[in-house]
Amino acid sequence: MQVQRTTICQERARRPRSQAICRERAAPRQVGARCLRSLVILSAVLLAASSGAVSLAQESHIGNLTGNAKRGKQLYRRYCEGCHGILGNGQGENAIHLDPRPRDFTAGVYKCRSTPSGSLPYDTDLFETIGRGLHASAMPSWFALTRQERVDLCAFVKAFCPRFREEKPAPPVPIPPETANTSDSIVRGKQLFKKMECWKCHGQEGRGDGPSAPTLTDNKERPIVPYDFTTGERFKCGQTNEDLYRIFMTGLDGTPMPSFQEDLKPDQAWDLVHFLRTLQVSPEKQMSLKQISLRKHPSAKHNEQAMATPESKKQDEARNNN
Repeated sequence: MQVQRTTICQERARRPRSQAICRERAAPRQVGARCLRSLVILSAVLLAASSGAVSLAQESHIGNLTGNAKRGKQLYRRYCEGCHGILGNGQGENAIHLDPRPRDFTAGVYKCRSTPSGSLPYDTDLFETIGRGLHASAMPSWFALTRQERVDLCAFVKAFCPRFREEKPAPPVPIPPETANTSDSIVRGKQLFKKMECWKCHGQEGRGDGPSAPTLTDNKERPIVPYDFTTGERFKCGQTNEDLYRIFMTGLDGTPMPSFQEDLKPDQAWDLVHFLRTLQVSPEKQMSLKQISLRKHPSAKHNEQAMATPESKKQDEARNNN
């Protein structure tokens, strides 16, 4: 898509250089005592900061379920803290090994939302993200947790960011009924793909290899890779046509992917959805398209059989016998 960074300007705190605690001439017992004291102090600071930053009075609501941050805290420490960190800032002990990095909950900036760019997500957005996971990342699906547990996690995650106590999410971006998926719609979508310069990031064939791809960074100035539409049927924030439409209109906050709500009419967005779907050819779809092509062009099947090697013919016969 167009390279329009939606970065959030936050001044980086300078970290003082650490001074060596254990000196060469110190006795072994003295070294151990000093290191132990440092660890105790560090742990106390983290725990104090964590308890002060998180309001356990935070709630979330999904249908008739009410999420409780106090219950969610225990779940978070068991399942989420290793990546997202004790402070919810995305700096857990596993974070340095992950690409993309875990979400920083303290900023209140989320990719997957039903709300306009810059707005907080709804509880349902967080709930669905936890259950679905994030494609092409280390964030798995947590459907193994009960609905109540996921609602409790939502409440605790919200507690990391004061914005949830001070603001309300904007009204969700409307999604009108899908237009007909026709060849004309696909052609118009392909034209929009070029006109809106989506190819600069995603590449001419949608493989995420556009000329701007190597230069892209997220809101924390870390390199970020554009989505490769040829890898499958799932997107970062869902897998349905409605999900893809929503991504166009809301944008993915914290990434270079902007909102096109002011640039695309609803029917144009649906045309773009239909075109991008043609780039997502899964093995099953490839086989289906091949069978359709062979029915329409019997000569192609004859040519394919003529070019087959004796080994491949034997393999085909074995499969048919089984």
